[in-house]
Amino acid sequence: MQGQNFINGMWRDGVAQIANINPSDTSDVIGHFAQASHEDLTESLAAARRAQAEWWAMGIEARHNVLMAIGTETMARADELGEMISREEGKSRAEGRGEAYRAGQFFTYFAAEALRNQGDHAESVRGGIEVDVRREPVGVVAIISPWNFPIATPAWKIAPALAFGNAVIWKPANLTPASAVMLTEIIARQNIPKGLFNLVVGAGGAIGQALVESAAVDAISFTGSVPVGRAIAASAIPNMTKLQMEMGSKNPMLVMEDCDLDLAVAHSVNAAFGGTGQKCTAASRLIVHEKIHDAFVEKLVAATNKLVVGPALDSATQIGPVVSEAQLNSNLDYIALGQSEGAELLCGGTRAEAETTGYFMRPAVFAKTRNDMRINREEMFAPITSVIKVGSYAEGLDVANDSEFGLTAGIMTKSLARAAHFRAHMRAGCVMVNLPTAGTDYHVPFGGRGATSYGPREQGRYAAEFYTTVKTSYLGVTGDLE
Repeated sequence: MQGQNFINGMWRDGVAQIANINPSDTSDVIGHFAQASHEDLTESLAAARRAQAEWWAMGIEARHNVLMAIGTETMARADELGEMISREEGKSRAEGRGEAYRAGQFFTYFAAEALRNQGDHAESVRGGIEVDVRREPVGVVAIISPWNFPIATPAWKIAPALAFGNAVIWKPANLTPASAVMLTEIIARQNIPKGLFNLVVGAGGAIGQALVESAAVDAISFTGSVPVGRAIAASAIPNMTKLQMEMGSKNPMLVMEDCDLDLAVAHSVNAAFGGTGQKCTAASRLIVHEKIHDAFVEKLVAATNKLVVGPALDSATQIGPVVSEAQLNSNLDYIALGQSEGAELLCGGTRAEAETTGYFMRPAVFAKTRNDMRINREEMFAPITSVIKVGSYAEGLDVANDSEFGLTAGIMTKSLARAAHFRAHMRAGCVMVNLPTAGTDYHVPFGGRGATSYGPREQGRYAAEFYTTVKTSYLGVTGDLE
């Protein structure tokens, strides 16, 4: 596969190429993908500015029809797209297909939002005056997306951007360019103005930095690490660019003594190791009541050891490879760090062998951990979870809230009182009761607190807060009626 950038309505080669390697089989080169130049970026920004005004003038039904067509085709091709996601990112075939289908759902949801009335009529406090409040496009939106959900995350950004009348410059992660090209092909086939949607593939330090520093960008939506997010904010502030950022997490799951133990173990395994633990919603801190701690840990380790690690496209695989050699080495460093801090490694934490050469790792469980350990403070983005023993619900809640992050959090309990209290007092953007911390719906807001998020929420009707700007209009209506 030879991947190009999509600039001003045309597919183009770049100034260099990168090889896209299958993490399940490092001998498999998926393709070579163009790296955009600064000239490509400059042209795409100018084209986006021209196209945005035309797109807005086309009206709500045109935007609805385009987004519906993108979503419908994406869902229809979920098997094909999902296979590519699995091949280049490493998640299982089922997870890859699920991600592709969900990406399509974002487009069809926002197709309907394009038709929804985005404004209000208000009564003035003064006679003879009418007041209207309307939402208009913010303008040119830069989208910088991560590798762990290579089309679902960009879809939940691209879809509302287009639905609300904006133009888009998309810079995907260099580790997963193939699925980005495939999604762009679907978008490029639609009846949209030339230059409205642009794909610029390149390194974050080069193309990404130039993009966030550009005064031609009106808004930036970013998903990635906290250090990169902070650097983006510092670069964007001189231009007063509107920002929306989703960054790190260290999600807790409280397992209380009154829970359904088997269900708690199943949800913990799902949340900790789904997607090879490479999810911002992964449960990496399992906070367990002392009365059931030993029984829970025994069942957790047994369930973890049963997980099948292997090539992403193998139908038997439950845990695919991590995304790259660098990520694998980082994961193994965290295993060594946890042991050096005094944590007890109960299973996994080693490189796994398969019939192909890839970046496979056995999922790991740490016990005897404290919340002040680095393995419980830092986002690892790995198939690693830690168990923290607590003596009460109150202590567990304090431990869960003791983090700079606040994306998702869960509790396993049969107590309605505890569930209600947890929902009210857990400092997180998404709170789950008797469910995994991973797994969210596409029609409701998503985001976190603290160092996790900055700016308005993503997804659902709340997305309008970022992708639009509010205009209040006053109309004097006094005068003769005859």
